[in-house]
Amino acid sequence: MIPNNKQTVFVFGSNEAGMHGAGAAKTAREKYGAKMGISYGHVGRSFAIPTKDEYLRVLDPYIIKHYVHGFLAYAYGKHRLKFYITAVGTGLSGIPHETMARMFEGASENCFFDEVWKPYLGNTYNYWGTYAQAQE
Repeated sequence: MIPNNKQTVFVFGSNEAGMHGAGAAKTAREKYGAKMGISYGHVGRSFAIPTKDEYLRVLDPYIIKHYVHGFLAYAYGKHRLKFYITAVGTGLSGIPHETMARMFEGASENCFFDEVWKPYLGNTYNYWGTYAQAQE
């Protein structure tokens, strides 16, 4: 379960148009302050990472990896915040869990991952539960 306080940030997969209409993006808009039209970055208590382009086509993994690395650098510099990362890109974008999880290797200690990625990231990282819990 994601704690409900100012230090927690819900990290979700987005599209480059910033249309947060379904899946974790909708949850981010409705519960964590994500704004329509903002496709990448920290807004409210959410952080968007694009996995689709503005036409809702899945982005090349190379491009997604750059967005993820930007997020990782941001999280590293925000020690007081805790980032609760959903299984970004694996739902509506359909990218395999292993592919996406590996992009987040090297994350700082203030990053907490969806436990569905534990088989790919191992015991080195922190886990928070799973996205289904964030909807409660």
